[in-house]
Amino acid sequence: MAASEQLGSVDAPAPSPGIAGGFVHLHVHTQYSIVDGLVRVPELMAKVRDAGMPGVALSDAGNLFAMVKFYTRALAEGLKPIVGVELALLDREDSNVSDSLLLLCQNRAGYRNLTRLVTRGYLEGQHRGRPGIYPDWLDQTTTAGLIALSG
Repeated sequence: MAASEQLGSVDAPAPSPGIAGGFVHLHVHTQYSIVDGLVRVPELMAKVRDAGMPGVALSDAGNLFAMVKFYTRALAEGLKPIVGVELALLDREDSNVSDSLLLLCQNRAGYRNLTRLVTRGYLEGQHRGRPGIYPDWLDQTTTAGLIALSG
């Protein structure tokens, strides 16, 4: 019997009514991303709860404007809030080049470092009207408590 026939004969478990309980969206833009997102925080929390997810990450583009609303609403819904920001990672050699870097807070130190990086991005790293950061701003001290995702 061929491998494809064997796989086809295996009984698959019935699909669950929601997304698997361990799945968490780590890259969600809300209406506070201005150009990139339309999701409103109350509707997001209802969908996350109804899907059976244990939490969700806020990762608006270049800002933390929705953070308080997001955090309090997530806790009220019994969800784990993960605070983050998607920032432009700028190239000092070529101002036309930037990549995206998603930074998520792991703890209070991470939150403090994230707010410092976002603030510095607004003050020193403006690129096409959006805050950005330079790779040399990122070291063990400025990234303590942060998880970085790229790609």
